[in-house]
Amino acid sequence: MRQPPLFGLLTDFGLRDGYVGVMKAVALTIAPGAQLVDISHEVAPQDVEGGAWTLGIAWRAFPVGSVLLCVVDPGVGSARRAVALEVAGRCFVGPDNGLFTYPLEGESEVGAERCVTLDNPRYHLPSPSATFHGRDIFAPCAAHLASGVALEALGSLVDVATLARLPIALRPAWRGDALVGRVAHVDHFGNLITTIGPRETRLALAHPLARISLGAWTIGARATHFAAGPQDEPFFLQDSSGALAIALRDGAAAARMDARRGDEVTLYGLDGASPSASDVGERGG
Repeated sequence: MRQPPLFGLLTDFGLRDGYVGVMKAVALTIAPGAQLVDISHEVAPQDVEGGAWTLGIAWRAFPVGSVLLCVVDPGVGSARRAVALEVAGRCFVGPDNGLFTYPLEGESEVGAERCVTLDNPRYHLPSPSATFHGRDIFAPCAAHLASGVALEALGSLVDVATLARLPIALRPAWRGDALVGRVAHVDHFGNLITTIGPRETRLALAHPLARISLGAWTIGARATHFAAGPQDEPFFLQDSSGALAIALRDGAAAARMDARRGDEVTLYGLDGASPSASDVGERGG
C-alpha cells in the first residue's frame, strides 16, 4: 500500500476555535492515514505577508510528494482564485493572494511546473460556504491530492506567471556599497529576521568593519549563536533560514529597538564586496 505523503497545514486560524480541527477532520475523512504536520496556526489574522514568510522558511523541509495546505485568506468569498500548484515536486493548495510568493520566486531554480484553479466541484464539499473555503474547498482538494488524484483533475490549468506575488521591493538592493533590506519577520523571541540573504550575511560576519543600521541603532557586534552574543546589546548573526538576523541575548531585539516588520535595514562597511545582481535576495530554507 502506498504510504500517504506528508500533509502540511499553515493557517491564521489560531487554536481557540474549532476551524483547524474541522479542516483536519475533512482531510482525514478523504485521506485516511494522512500524516498531518502543523507548520503554524498562529500567523496573525489576515497577515498574508507573514504567512508567506512562514511558508517560505518551511516548505523545503517537506519531502517531494508532500501536500501543503495554506489558508491565510482575507479575500475568502471574493473573486480571488482558489488554486493548487506544484513546485519542485510539492503541491501547494490555497488562495491566490501572494501566499506562495517564496516558492514561486525560486521557480527558475526549483521549477514551478503546473497550476490549476480549483473549479471542479467534484472535489469540493457540497454547497461550499462563502466564508470557509479552508474546510469546503482547500482541505478536500488537498486531501484528494494526497490520495493520488492528479492535479489537473482539480480544475482548469492556470499560467503560473499570473499568480499573485508579494511586492518585489521587499528584496534588498545595493545603494553604492550599502545593501538596503527590510525586516521580513519578527519571531516569537523578538528576533528581527531580515531580507538580507545568506551570501551577504556570511560576508558581513567575516568582515570586521561591517555594520548594520536600523532606525537610530548602529550594530557592529556579531555572533555565531545566541549565547555568544554580547550581554544587553543588540548583535547580528545568521538565522537558521540563512538570513541576517538581529538579536538580543536573553531578550527581545524588537522591543529594545522599537522595530517591526517592514523597517529598513542597511548593511554597510563591506568595502566594495557587493555581490552580483543575481546574488541579491538569495534566501535560505
